[in-house]
Amino acid sequence: MESSRNQIINNKLLDEKGVTLVIKREDEIHPYISGNKYRKLKYNLEEAKKQGLKNLVSFGGAYSNHISALSYAGKKYGFETLGIIRGDELGDDLEKTLAQNPTLRFAHENGMKFKFVSREAYREKDNPDFKKALQSELGEFYWIPEGGTNDLAIKGCEEILTDNDKKFDFICVAVGTGGTISGIINKASDQQTVLGFPSLKGEFLEAIIKEKTMPGKQWKLIHAYHFGGYAKINKNLISFINDFYQQTAIPLDPVYTGKMMFGIMDLVQKDFFNRNSSILMVHTGGLQGVEGMNQRLLKKKLPLLDV
Repeated sequence: MESSRNQIINNKLLDEKGVTLVIKREDEIHPYISGNKYRKLKYNLEEAKKQGLKNLVSFGGAYSNHISALSYAGKKYGFETLGIIRGDELGDDLEKTLAQNPTLRFAHENGMKFKFVSREAYREKDNPDFKKALQSELGEFYWIPEGGTNDLAIKGCEEILTDNDKKFDFICVAVGTGGTISGIINKASDQQTVLGFPSLKGEFLEAIIKEKTMPGKQWKLIHAYHFGGYAKINKNLISFINDFYQQTAIPLDPVYTGKMMFGIMDLVQKDFFNRNSSILMVHTGGLQGVEGMNQRLLKKKLPLLDV
């Protein structure tokens, strides 16, 4: 089983509050199949091979970490990949889209094909008729949900924590589709509290996570640090991510880990954690999205991310 290193963070605020913070560097597992994406794809790729299926189909937005990782995994392990991408306008001029979008350009270079669909059609992706129509068009394929979250993905994410991690009081993880936190909740000891930091607005994630996790575990979602929703960012967050990188040499992404770390440090400041508490923050990667975010920040005349 692959394990990542734990890196302790030292700063004045943590010392003052008597809180220990350690980062699990899942971002270092693989340069392109990074962090939780590696964990989520591991058993899905094994299952696709077992079923004899050569085509992998999944979904994502134009800057999706999942799409990026899946494209490379397909290239590395001998699968054909198709990304169903939200935003039919992106398919009007593919050459222009690839020139402007580093995530889709990388996926394309790895051999991924794209099917661009309208936002309205994308919302139907979980409808059985959507899948049937795709099968009529493409033939048999292995279906991986948006964000990579399914039972096999959760099984992979259960391998993030090791026996050495049982000493921590709190485990913190960013939340997108709920798969990573579900695996961590299942593996956490009964004495530990898992804190999830969603990047999306809305309370719907609680029900999804509850369905995928064992009863009796201690976990909570902290909804105060999404910065307005998925991929939303402001000058305070940019400054925080850049300062954190300068102080620690640890890069954070602006959609997931940057918001979570901002939240953790704010909660430390507000004495959410008792003195002598120990926190393990899981770094789930996502750093491929920084280049695309900087392009958008440049257009908005906002400061850029240094990481």
